Amino acid sequence: MLITSAQIAQMSPEEKLQTMEALWADLSRTGDNVESPPWHKDVLEETNARFDAGKERVLDWDDAKKKLRKRVE
Repeated sequence: MLITSAQIAQMSPEEKLQTMEALWADLSRTGDNVESPPWHKDVLEETNARFDAGKERVLDWDDAKKKLRKRVE
């Protein structure tokens, strides 16, 4: 099943988040088969540097999802 950009544009924010969560759960189960893109390492290093400098804070995953959902509602 292929989902087009037009179909995604018609989804509600809640449907988009649910779809992303389902995709992430599936990719997480088969993560060994997926290679991260080179830019991903750079982003992680930048985030770690901000965390070490006290400019990032850790959020519980459930709290992070709630915060993201509030942004799109």
